[in-house]
Amino acid sequence: MQNFKKYLLLSIASLAFVSCSSDDDNPVANNVTLEFNNTFKNTTIVLGAAASTSATTNTSAAGQVHHFSELKYVISNIRLVKDNGDEVPYNVNDLDKGATVIDQSKTATLSYVLSNVPSATYKQIKFGLGIKPEQNTLDQARFPNFYAAAGANDTAMMWEWGSGYRFTKVEGFYDTDNKTMSIHTGSTVQGTAGSYTQGVNAYRDITLNLTTNAVVGSKAPKIKIKADFDKMLSGKTNTITLSTGTGDADNATPNIHTAAQMVKFVDNFGGNGSSDITGMFSVTGVEN
Repeated sequence: MQNFKKYLLLSIASLAFVSCSSDDDNPVANNVTLEFNNTFKNTTIVLGAAASTSATTNTSAAGQVHHFSELKYVISNIRLVKDNGDEVPYNVNDLDKGATVIDQSKTATLSYVLSNVPSATYKQIKFGLGIKPEQNTLDQARFPNFYAAAGANDTAMMWEWGSGYRFTKVEGFYDTDNKTMSIHTGSTVQGTAGSYTQGVNAYRDITLNLTTNAVVGSKAPKIKIKADFDKMLSGKTNTITLSTGTGDADNATPNIHTAAQMVKFVDNFGGNGSSDITGMFSVTGVEN
């Protein structure tokens, strides 16, 4: 009887070991980390005040020198594309679990972890710059975590005048006399209370090819994504010259630029949705 008990215990232990080994060798899911690097061309951006000597400066295609004091943007609607073309959505209908504010002043926000991504080999990543129209309302009850993060005093990614979110927020200075630059983008509405309709749709869908396939399973890969803010003024779609005034072409701060002027920045940041579906973004590497 004693020998039988020992045999039974050994058998159970062996089965448990085989089961664990099998799970380790054939995991059903793992994490994927999106690591964002915000740059001017290939130089990582350092923020700074008007008279800063350490802030990263950039010169636009139109010859304007500028630097940033604040840099934030919203990423949502994330999908990974398998090597066979199938899309795997990541909490695309839940802003609490599938959207984030990238904030250059907060290092922790530059790495966004996608948890429990199904085991597969992936060749592309897609995501939204901003919030798609059907979710772009300040819904504290439905998405309390994202609402709190976007509305925090040091983040301020909500329009004061509307019901939606800011999609990008860039503060800084331009020209040698450090005139104020304040570029905010986001979808707008038109009409009157109770009968609002979509005005400018500033949401952009980004599609990026990976430099090498990301293999999710026993590995938890890291996808490195560069956002090149040189394209804000020197984009594939528009070359923009900043100016401060009261004319329709003035664009340096939100209280003076028109929706048409804002769209020029939107198309540079996120692409125009047809000939440009990458905007300022590119994948610089994959660590498996």
